[in-house]
Amino acid sequence: MKKVLLLGATSNISKYLIPLLLEQDIDLTLFARQATRRLTAYQHNEQITLVDGNWNNRDELVHAIAGQDIVYLATGHFTTANENAVAAMKQNHVKRLIVAGGLGIYDEVVGKFGAWNAQMMGDYTEIKRAAKVIDDSGLNYTFLRMAWLYNNDQHIDYQVIPKGEPFKETQVTRQAVANFINELIRNPKLYQRTSIGVAEPNTAWDKPSFY
Repeated sequence: MKKVLLLGATSNISKYLIPLLLEQDIDLTLFARQATRRLTAYQHNEQITLVDGNWNNRDELVHAIAGQDIVYLATGHFTTANENAVAAMKQNHVKRLIVAGGLGIYDEVVGKFGAWNAQMMGDYTEIKRAAKVIDDSGLNYTFLRMAWLYNNDQHIDYQVIPKGEPFKETQVTRQAVANFINELIRNPKLYQRTSIGVAEPNTAWDKPSFY
């Protein structure tokens, strides 16, 4: 049985991802602050192990990552958390990592949307530093540069924007991203060792529709 760890299992995307993963033959570990209190809906699920932990604590990460096949990190915006996750994976000889991050770390967002995004996001220094930890990790990673997120069960389409291509699309649903991550976990050989954009097709506007 494939062993998968969600670091940040109470995140907004994880909420949609967990039910999808439970449809696979997976032994799923949900790691979060107060996971046993916040994820009580899964406390009796035989596929799931709940782990209370903090990704700023490397020892807790080392313990949680031991024996896993795939690690999903719910945000890639924090340098210390990324460094801890990478170190813990290397210590445990776990290679496959999927990271949910944001757009703009390569100054790839173009046009009026690029200007709007830069204004909204402000200083990218820490986010770029954190992403570089993953880029330089030597792990078999997929870093998702997600467009602006919103919720809509009816909008689950997504497109992949390869690294180096301009990012024009403005938005994507959390449901769509969860479907994509589920597919990456189902087929771990997809999009290996790369950073990719994830966006909803036909949304190349000046800003997301919900702003």
